[in-house]
Amino acid sequence: MSTADIIPVRPEMRREAPPASAVAGLSIGGYLIRRLQDYGIRDVFGIPGDYVLAFYNLLEASPINVVGCTREDCAGFAADAYARVNGMGAVCVTYCVGGLSLCNSIAGAYAEKSPVVVITGSPGMNERVNNPLLHHRVRDFRTQLEVFEKLCIAGAELSDPDTAFREIDRVLDTAASFKRPVYLEIPRDMVNVVPQVPHAYRHIEPASDPAALAAALDDAMAWVSSAERPVIIGGVEIHRFGLQDEVLTLAERAKIPVAATMLGKSVVRETHPLYIGLYEGAMGRQDVTRFVEESDCVLLLGTFMTDINLGIFTANLSPDQCIYATSEKLRIRQHHFQEVLLPDFIRELASRAEELVNPAAPARELPKSPEAGGFVMRANEPIGIRRLIARLNEQLDDETIVIADIGDSLFAATELVTHGRSEFLSPAYYTSMGFSLPAALGAQVARPNMRAVVIVGDGAFQMTGMELSTIARHGFPTIVIVLDNKGYGTERFLHHGEHAYNEIHPWNYHKLPEVLGRGTGYEVRTEGEFDAALNKAWADTSGFSLIQAHLAKTDCSLALERLAEKLSKRVAGKAH
Repeated sequence: MSTADIIPVRPEMRREAPPASAVAGLSIGGYLIRRLQDYGIRDVFGIPGDYVLAFYNLLEASPINVVGCTREDCAGFAADAYARVNGMGAVCVTYCVGGLSLCNSIAGAYAEKSPVVVITGSPGMNERVNNPLLHHRVRDFRTQLEVFEKLCIAGAELSDPDTAFREIDRVLDTAASFKRPVYLEIPRDMVNVVPQVPHAYRHIEPASDPAALAAALDDAMAWVSSAERPVIIGGVEIHRFGLQDEVLTLAERAKIPVAATMLGKSVVRETHPLYIGLYEGAMGRQDVTRFVEESDCVLLLGTFMTDINLGIFTANLSPDQCIYATSEKLRIRQHHFQEVLLPDFIRELASRAEELVNPAAPARELPKSPEAGGFVMRANEPIGIRRLIARLNEQLDDETIVIADIGDSLFAATELVTHGRSEFLSPAYYTSMGFSLPAALGAQVARPNMRAVVIVGDGAFQMTGMELSTIARHGFPTIVIVLDNKGYGTERFLHHGEHAYNEIHPWNYHKLPEVLGRGTGYEVRTEGEFDAALNKAWADTSGFSLIQAHLAKTDCSLALERLAEKLSKRVAGKAH
């Protein structure tokens, strides 16, 4: 797998590998486990199978905790969320029937830059003689490897003892550097092989080209310091590369307001006085959109220019008013700078931030973010999504991680105000339904001292909701709010009219704790019932709580209304 088309980025999370003397006598499987620990991976998600049992035995005997899941794709989602919270995650499955089931969740991790290590077993090298038809095999023995070449930034089959340690180092280094998933396949007769060649870890730290970095900084400094209305838009890469403190230093010292994209929501603390809200083009709040688009210098830092982030391309941002800095490119107006690393650029800007203050810049009134404290309950009124979110907003605290699934779960949840940073998870670019429940598992394993609150539609819940079984098994106090509108609500608004394909079979979601033997279920139809259920759930830390909130089919968030207005013609295949 090639990384030549992407500019390297400096790993912010670097741990020294064990010296050569420490790896003497280690097997290939043992060395991989050691290196996973070096990157701070304490837990691995997955499902065992015969081709990977030898490696599972090593995992079980190691300090790494193995978290068994109900499905391989769920294990992938859990590892993805774990990586977003922890810095790197891992998933371990068997050959083809396990690995190919991971494809969707790993594709999402690639799309949204989440460094997940995919570990899979495969038939032993000695078993492949004369090309036998072994179970799980598809077409030939390299099929799974070739599939993951399209879904990962790097990969290797650990079939040669002489190169196995070096390949493990290369692949894990790439995951840390590019913040994307990587792939390691271990034939089962290689797991316990002890290489006879000496090995010492060697890492060449990537660095910016000094001249290019200096030129880019001079260009950026000159522009920002002369701007009267600069604004920062923080994207998800600020979190991936651990640059939150640098961005806040830049904003505070230079007195620059900060917005975030939908994918980057909570990348900075949303209660910070310089935070103005989400920028989503015409999908978002008009005051935030106007503030950003009237700025004469927009610093897009670590931001993906996706259709969702840009409000289905309704954003009105000209390259002539933007500094666009990501791990893959740096563009200042129409000038492109090569070999400038995102962390270097942001850190240097932050270190010189006080030089960026323009004393002639007029004072600007910042958009006011919605805050908790204004909700007045109407106890007997039917609960609606906007009022549900407003009430939930009252409950959030510093120990909460909000995880929103796709659809109106996400659009409505953008109105929540998170109290810390990186406390909001959602696949807001790849938009794969079913992410939230297994992601809650991953987040809870990574941060057992925090509580995950899941907002999920009934359609998405029916895809992966049985991962509640694993959450129940571990006793996590996760709160799951199922938005029950009897079908695919977003599609109803995007394609108007009654369509049978948007309807799903109704479940008694609140009774699932009885099936799983743990947890508490609530069924609510009114604001008063939701308020009572939420209070009880928040006070209960003995296990998970599931709140089934009945919503009208015609109910939706303001963001979905705006989205439907912009996208409905395109969804219907009409010219626009």
